[in-house]
Amino acid sequence: MSRSVLSAALGAVLAAGLAALPGTAVAAPAAPAAPAAPAASVAGYLPTAGSAYAGSAAEAADNQAFFQAVMASAKAKHAANPWLLTVTVTYDTGNAPSFTGQISQAAQIWNGSVHNVQLQESNGQGDFSYYEGNDPRGSYASTDGHGHGYVFLDYQQNQQYSSLRVTAHETGHVLGLPDHYSGPCSELMSGGGPGPSCTNPYPDGSESGQVDALWANGAE
Repeated sequence: MSRSVLSAALGAVLAAGLAALPGTAVAAPAAPAAPAAPAASVAGYLPTAGSAYAGSAAEAADNQAFFQAVMASAKAKHAANPWLLTVTVTYDTGNAPSFTGQISQAAQIWNGSVHNVQLQESNGQGDFSYYEGNDPRGSYASTDGHGHGYVFLDYQQNQQYSSLRVTAHETGHVLGLPDHYSGPCSELMSGGGPGPSCTNPYPDGSESGQVDALWANGAE
């Protein structure tokens, strides 16, 4: 699936429990240029060595880097508003117009699955951004290492695999979860490991618990 993040933790209380509709294949319009991403900070939705591939130390480090980048931005906002109990991570979809429905549904799924962090669409620049286009690496999450990250959604991959699952999986990296390609379809972070027939867009109890633990202790 992607390269993302892992690190500290923040606030408490959210919960929205909105049911998400299954994702549909997205037609591939003319693709904007994919944002440049350092090779060391990118991983794909699919395991690179077959479905039994469980990830690598480099991918785990990249996942953590992405999480730290988003966390740094969230911490800065929390420092300006320390009385806020709910940690809000904002995102923008201006560069992924074909996927606004899937992105919104993925945010609703996560907001209904965890309690200590909330995803919210921003009117301008968010803590992270979504992009769309064609890329041989497929869909992935990446960071510039300086407090900003993005999720890239590849047209072809989102036609072959459940688009909602791909989007929710990549968003899971933003919240701190690593890839686990060898996991079953019931695990969102198993990504493309279980194959195209897997359409589950929901994190399991263990994954939700990990996210809540990562964001449980406030911005300290």
